[in-house]
Amino acid sequence: MRSSTASTTSLLILLASIASLATASGQTPPTGRFAEPLEKYEMPPAAPGTYRLETSPGMISPYGVFVSYQVNVDANGNNIVGDAANEPSIAVDPTNGNKITIGWRQFNSYTSNFRQGGWGFTTDGGLTWTFPGVLENNVFRSDPVLNSNETGNFFYLSLRETFYDDIWRSTNGGSSWTRSTFGDVSGGDKEWFTIDTTNGTGHGFQYQAWSISGNNWGGRQFSRSTDGGVTWMNPIFLPSSPVWGTLDVDTNGNLFIGGAANFTSPFWCLRSSNAQNPGVTPTFDRVTQVSLGGSLDFGDPGGPNPGGLAGQLFLAVDRSGGPTNNNIYMLASVQPTGFGTGTDVMFARSTDGGLTFSVPHRINDDPINHNKWHYFGTLGVATNGRIDSVWLDTRNAANNIDSQLFYSYSTDGGVSWSPNVAVSNSFNPLEGWPQQNKIGDYITVVSDNTGGDVAYSATFNFNPSRGQHEQDVYYVRVSPSGGPTPTPTPTVSPTPTPTATSTPTATATATPTVTPTASPTATATSTPTPTSTPRVTPTPRFEPTPRPRPTPPPRP
Repeated sequence: MRSSTASTTSLLILLASIASLATASGQTPPTGRFAEPLEKYEMPPAAPGTYRLETSPGMISPYGVFVSYQVNVDANGNNIVGDAANEPSIAVDPTNGNKITIGWRQFNSYTSNFRQGGWGFTTDGGLTWTFPGVLENNVFRSDPVLNSNETGNFFYLSLRETFYDDIWRSTNGGSSWTRSTFGDVSGGDKEWFTIDTTNGTGHGFQYQAWSISGNNWGGRQFSRSTDGGVTWMNPIFLPSSPVWGTLDVDTNGNLFIGGAANFTSPFWCLRSSNAQNPGVTPTFDRVTQVSLGGSLDFGDPGGPNPGGLAGQLFLAVDRSGGPTNNNIYMLASVQPTGFGTGTDVMFARSTDGGLTFSVPHRINDDPINHNKWHYFGTLGVATNGRIDSVWLDTRNAANNIDSQLFYSYSTDGGVSWSPNVAVSNSFNPLEGWPQQNKIGDYITVVSDNTGGDVAYSATFNFNPSRGQHEQDVYYVRVSPSGGPTPTPTPTVSPTPTPTATSTPTATATATPTVTPTASPTATATSTPTPTSTPRVTPTPRFEPTPRPRPTPPPRP
């Protein structure tokens, strides 16, 4: 574990570098206490012959009924000693759940922070993985974001060192990729995108938003592609300038964007009802402030991810066609208002198209302790309306650093949540840093009718030459069968609180921040949750039989 002094010094050096870079390039630097260093080229690629010289057995890490499989393995299924991988994004073929692809930031050597667009794919539901390499050799790339359309084509959004980005497309399950976007036409730091899979006029449109920092567009943050990512419209401004968030589309083709202002709070939900019209420049007719009981957090030297975010804002829309259809959900790991340490996974929902949102609901059900970190919170919504949430959690660590992946789900539109369940072994996130003091900024989950497919980074593999564990990407399948179904109770039902008045151009009126209270949910889990878990011994890969996986119907 590195000292707080060393981490703080490193952070100050990085922030100073950012200021000089922004002055030289004309790009807008982050501002505020939680401003994060930009994704920029600082070190050259590792010299040939200095990496991938050693291997060890690929890691399979069981924890109760949950099994995590290492994704970034070589052609023989072995771990590559000395590399690093983090910030994974996952996409699943909705027509065949056994076909999954994961992209990540690939560091060929932990001695350099030069990173590339790595990816892996599976055809057997995540039991075995192929890691063909990177999108482009020796080309700096970061902030990977993956998605799929309703026919099973995969798309990979990747940030380049110039703070422009491009879209790549795979029509063969992620085994190979073809670049779709050419030229400096979109993008910025912490970019994210979504695809309209509805049957409306915006079918197939891609929408992209990014930060106001690392931004070549004078603060403009949004663009749209009507041809699958090949061409993009001239970027436009977003109301309230939300950053570090995500996008989604409802069944009517309305676009929603979530994010945080000022790199911390307040949170905003934006709606565009005409982004699906290719003949107009999108406008945002609903701008709503949302309380999550705190702020996004970055750069806590005493936390488990001192050089990165504790998480970003995730927005997802229910397109189940059932009672919760078109509900809008927002979730983030936030530092509660009034406190300087620790984070909780907080959730809010809208049942009226983003006009109002519920009071914030705390999903992690351990006793309130502001020394504990519940970070990288994310969510997915299944085609049957179930919501899955996963995050990294230090509740069982005496040092408040060692982390486990936790899981909870809701079957009633987020009114109540199942008891939290640990789904991974414990690991130290402060090890394996590739010249960066972080294990990325996010993890991701994609949900289907029976469970969720999760991509996360962990440090289960031990590197004897370095004397510590190393960062790798893992896949795990989570499902409600790992715990009881939650029973809705009136005491946890959120009360809708108006947070904005919808007008064609007006910005919502801020509402007082609500301090969350602990949810009265049970604390029992379906698997043992140890206070100290010994390191896992790598298990050599085997030839598995693919699991039966549901084939969800195409999304509407």
